[in-house]
Amino acid sequence: MPAVPPIPGAAADRIRVKRIYRAARVSDGNRVLVDRLWPRGMSKDRARLHSWCREIAPSDELRRWYHAHPDQWEDFVARYRHELTLKDDLARDLASMAVDGVLTLLFASSAETRNNATVLRDHLRQHLANKGDPDARP
Repeated sequence: MPAVPPIPGAAADRIRVKRIYRAARVSDGNRVLVDRLWPRGMSKDRARLHSWCREIAPSDELRRWYHAHPDQWEDFVARYRHELTLKDDLARDLASMAVDGVLTLLFASSAETRNNATVLRDHLRQHLANKGDPDARP
């Protein structure tokens, strides 16, 4: 069994994003799917999820809008951040996973940097900074 890499000291640094189609690793810690829809062709066994938090994903309306307007990234980010402010309890639950260990937010999009998981990661980092994690950085 491979050795587990050391866990970063700051909770904010323990939040990672990863495409669900990439192989699961021990270093992923808690693997949480943060998409509203189940990824095509992905079996539950292969996904190796801790949980599926579809409620924290962008609303169906926002998801469809962004799919039709992929050039509107900044607008998507602003709209999704607004939606996230209404889901503080879910954000708190996810952030607490990062306090306890590594949290890997999984997404299905082929867009590696412009996806809901990256926006959520930044939101959770901000949440940790606002809640007094002395090592947190937004």
